[in-house]
Amino acid sequence: MAKLNAKDFIKALDEMSLLEIKELVDAMKDAYGVDPSAVAVAAAPAAGGDAEAAQDAFAVVLTNAGASKIAVIKLVREVTGLGLKEAKDLADNGGELKAGVPTEEAEAMKAQFEEAGATIELK
Repeated sequence: MAKLNAKDFIKALDEMSLLEIKELVDAMKDAYGVDPSAVAVAAAPAAGGDAEAAQDAFAVVLTNAGASKIAVIKLVREVTGLGLKEAKDLADNGGELKAGVPTEEAEAMKAQFEEAGATIELK
């Protein structure tokens, strides 16, 4: 099997759906006992102080689903590609919907969720 370089790996990720990427992350957890998302989160603060001053990508975080939880669950499934149970858990408990979202897309997602009655934070 040919060795896959970083550029080819990133290109392959660009062609995957969110569900396929989630399955890949789960497989990496099982195979290597490492959570790649934990490594990315741990490395983020080491970036430096100017990162916040010119932030052009955000993490979209659901803090409260509000009164119309079913509409919010549908939106969570649409945005993340998660299954019904995972989307319901996210709506019940809150959490990060998407990370590294460009400013315009993050604002659009926030407006979409707020229209459905949810409370969203951009971090």
